[in-house]
Amino acid sequence: MSVGGAATVPTATQVARSNMAAFAVAMEARFTRQFDDYDALHRWSVEHADEFWTGLWDYCAMVSSARGDVVVEQGDTMEQVSWFPGARLNFAENLLRFRGSEDALVFWGEDQVKRRMSRDDLYAAVARLAAAMRAKGLKAGDRVAAFMPNSPETIIAMLAAASVGAIFSSASPDFGPQGILDRFGQTEPVMLFATDGYIYNGKKHECLSKLKDIAAGLPSVHTFVICPYLGLDQPTDGIPGAVTLDDLTAPYAEVDTIDFEQLPFDHPLYIAFSSGTTGVPKCIVHRAGGALMLHLKEHQLHGDLREGSRLFYFATCSWVMWNWLASGLASGAALMLYDGSPFAADNRVLFDYMQAERFTHFGTSAKFLEACAKFDLKPIETHDTSSVEVLFSTGSPLMAEGYDYVYNAFKPGVLISSISGGTDLLGAFVGGNPVLPVYRGEIQCAQLGMAVEVFDETGHPVRDRKGELVCTRPFPTQPLYFWGDTDGSKYHAAYYDRFDGIWCHGDFCEITARDGYIIYGRSDATLNPGGVRIGTAEIYRQVDQIEEVVESAVIGQSWPPEKPTDVRVVLFVRLRDGLVLDAPLIERIKQQIKKNTTPRHVPARVVQVSDIPRTKSGKIVELAIRQVVHGEAVNNTGALANPDALEHFRHRDELRA
Repeated sequence: MSVGGAATVPTATQVARSNMAAFAVAMEARFTRQFDDYDALHRWSVEHADEFWTGLWDYCAMVSSARGDVVVEQGDTMEQVSWFPGARLNFAENLLRFRGSEDALVFWGEDQVKRRMSRDDLYAAVARLAAAMRAKGLKAGDRVAAFMPNSPETIIAMLAAASVGAIFSSASPDFGPQGILDRFGQTEPVMLFATDGYIYNGKKHECLSKLKDIAAGLPSVHTFVICPYLGLDQPTDGIPGAVTLDDLTAPYAEVDTIDFEQLPFDHPLYIAFSSGTTGVPKCIVHRAGGALMLHLKEHQLHGDLREGSRLFYFATCSWVMWNWLASGLASGAALMLYDGSPFAADNRVLFDYMQAERFTHFGTSAKFLEACAKFDLKPIETHDTSSVEVLFSTGSPLMAEGYDYVYNAFKPGVLISSISGGTDLLGAFVGGNPVLPVYRGEIQCAQLGMAVEVFDETGHPVRDRKGELVCTRPFPTQPLYFWGDTDGSKYHAAYYDRFDGIWCHGDFCEITARDGYIIYGRSDATLNPGGVRIGTAEIYRQVDQIEEVVESAVIGQSWPPEKPTDVRVVLFVRLRDGLVLDAPLIERIKQQIKKNTTPRHVPARVVQVSDIPRTKSGKIVELAIRQVVHGEAVNNTGALANPDALEHFRHRDELRA
């Protein structure tokens, strides 16, 4: 890609060799269509869904024993939908179809543990475990859970469970027992994979003591599979049915084939957990065929992934990006797995890993890139970044300055693929595109097959104005249902209450004049001073430019507290070590915001805190902060990486005047 004016533009050669261009040519020939540009291709993909999804199925060579003639059956509303009702396939079979001695998995546990598995090794490991699972009586529809780091064993457990048709869910080992029980206690797994510990920032943390408390609260589990990572010599007394992974699979050492259960397209594959703090997590059930098809589209067409690519995404097993990463196997990519702190080894570890293993696709969060900029890290000067073709970013909006940082400090011309979607759909509504220019601060496009629009408060489509991100037509990763939501009322309320029969995603968004997208934050965190809606990202963008500020959080405080008639903006800042918030710094922050936004964006109060609460995937939880400030309960603190940080926001004198 080359820089041209305000945009970074792909070269004609890059466009021509992209999977997106090849797909468009193939679909033109197959369906006698003509796509003069991406807009035409996208329009066809939503208006002729039958053609698009069957074309995608064949282009990506999905493996199945049957497909059937019907693509989508829709009831009276968008939420009543089934996909490919005549299809029979297996998710794991698609991920394991590439064989040979090439890398399938490479793993770094910070800079202390390094391993790799070939495609043949991975297949063999899954074959042994799948046979052991069947011998334990595991069958389609049973739940399998993992309390695991992002290690090869977690991928193996997921693939083995999927080969049988079991439903898989996972959570990272930094959760406390209650956080695990809040999740797995709802789904009642029969088998649970657990690590003996994990490494974070150079320190080893044991987990078997926590597992005893977890076991006591999960009577449904008949087999606890211990996967040694630290190699700790710890007793497993108090963990009924405990067995090491090696001991479980030892009787099946000679098994070298997998009996892939052929299942409906809509068969449940994953239960993903929401990371909100307003109650126990929602248990979102996703269909196997939908996960496979959406990820193939996002990887191959929008991410230009292909056989031999080396795909990295910094993610824990609690974040949907782990599920997204795992699906890279279906495109013939090698997965670059990592577990631990992204700033281990003097902030170099991810860049060391990238250089050593020649990543082609580097995925991370906007917060990581912001932190790298704050630390003045310049991998372009310290590492070889030449292998990286695509840089993915998600988790929160990537500000315009984040694009500048990547191009100046990481690699000029790399495709910045900022994506936005989430756990609810196991993927993205909007994201990158190798055939389009990249404009700083903008997500490139609506993704193929996704009928994305922005609605105003009355439910009418708008452009060049902020509103609610919606999807007006079915897509294959609409959740099947929420586990335990017997009448579907919670599912309906989550997505379809706001605009009758239309998916409302909960993002405050704008479509630009170039058909790009700007996400301003979650709608439930949107500020409303004086009745004017303000996205939190607009304020964060300005505060991030203040050198003294490490990170910040902004909320709307009901005001006055005794008899609220309005909302005022309150900004919390964490400063660099040793710095104290004083009047000149407060004024500089306010002026930065006022100069570059509007007077309504300027916070009424700026308050220093020593830490800011975030989820385990790194998202700042404005809603939980607001609840604490208003004296309300925060129910699901197990979703937080640092729940103690909430105490910094309670009973603050600065918020009473």
